[in-house]
Amino acid sequence: MSSAKDLEDVPVDPCDSGDGAAEESLSHVRVDGEGRSHSVMVDVGGKPVTGRTAQARALVDFPPGLLAGILESGGPKGPIEEVARVAGILAAKRTGDLIPMCHPVGLDVVEIDFARIGPDRLEIRCKTACSGRTGVEMEAMTGASIAALTVYDMTKALAKGIRVVAVELLEKTGGKHGSWSRE
Repeated sequence: MSSAKDLEDVPVDPCDSGDGAAEESLSHVRVDGEGRSHSVMVDVGGKPVTGRTAQARALVDFPPGLLAGILESGGPKGPIEEVARVAGILAAKRTGDLIPMCHPVGLDVVEIDFARIGPDRLEIRCKTACSGRTGVEMEAMTGASIAALTVYDMTKALAKGIRVVAVELLEKTGGKHGSWSRE
């Protein structure tokens, strides 16, 4: 384990994304006059209130043949999609409590949808929207993540090989940087 003294000697470049390309500095990191980095919560007080949306997804892979039965009759703990939908919505609403530097956001809407996108793959999409000073990408990703973990929890008694294989932002709108889409 590194001590605080060990970390003092490690150069930190908040503009380095780690992929060799310098980008805009990280908004949640400040470097003091001695070159040490510190985590900060971004001041959004001066930003204009704008409409903001985000959509994220999580993918859950099941062992062959298991997903069809689950979608038809539910799992050993009850109606999987409805319980996971509620869990995802609640998680999106609590993102500011879960992610340390996230602002609490008054969401106008959270939608969780499920789709079978292969014989053994379930896609969970979370859409979020608000009128606010900061984006809702983390809320969408948190909602999708927790819905996927809930699906796992509700079906793990049937097979231990179930996997949450991806969580990703698909698109966002609003804010200083405008719209962005993965596709």
